[in-house]
Amino acid sequence: MGGAILNIIAVLAGSGLGLLIGSRLPARVQESVVFGLGLVTLFVGLDNARLTGNVIIPLLSVASGVIIGELVNIQAGLERLGGWLQRRFTGNTANAAATSSEMDSRTRFITGFVTASLVFCVGPLTFLGSIQDGMGLPVGFQQIAIKSALDFFASMAFATSFGVGVMFSAGTILLVQGGLALLGMGVGAALQASPFYTPMINEMTATGGLLLVGLATILLGLKQPRMANFLPALVIAPLIVAIAGALGINLYPF
Repeated sequence: MGGAILNIIAVLAGSGLGLLIGSRLPARVQESVVFGLGLVTLFVGLDNARLTGNVIIPLLSVASGVIIGELVNIQAGLERLGGWLQRRFTGNTANAAATSSEMDSRTRFITGFVTASLVFCVGPLTFLGSIQDGMGLPVGFQQIAIKSALDFFASMAFATSFGVGVMFSAGTILLVQGGLALLGMGVGAALQASPFYTPMINEMTATGGLLLVGLATILLGLKQPRMANFLPALVIAPLIVAIAGALGINLYPF
């Protein structure tokens, strides 16, 4: 759990600094910062996606995952949570009588919250680092420390453009990374001893990379996909590996 706490502190500090300097930057500078983050997110996503040993696994994971996500509508749930947080902690309302500036503020808050939550919680350092940190392995905390440094600068840039909503992504980090750390404490040793551990992590990371590519299209202003609805794919990818392995199916014939 120490790694999750460090990461939360880094995001809160980075987003707080971004809020302090954000109002002093022209809109064109803020737009360029977001575009730059989009380019980096695209690169990281592509780099992670190449870890797959069989592209059919992330293909099936993404396709089936988004069907589940769309049926459950995870994106809408996150947006409702973001809207509730915005009303609860900033005092703005979003009813029929709301002014256009209030609506813009609400949209900006929700976009910052959802985007930052996805960026900070999808990636190999999140999964590997959190599980190994929960297991008490020094390498796990080291990986989360690296991630925290990256998230510090990313949260600063996001907060500069999207505002205070980015700060509330710390709660998502607590939920996701804290949960993974608890998983590491409970069954991490058994997972690591499994012969399927490495391919499961690799396929989950590769699938997460594809999600980051999708997120990059939002930051680059190319598309507005409901990326939160793709999140079930991250669970399906390692399940495919585990089930295939248990059935003796070779997913890596080449």
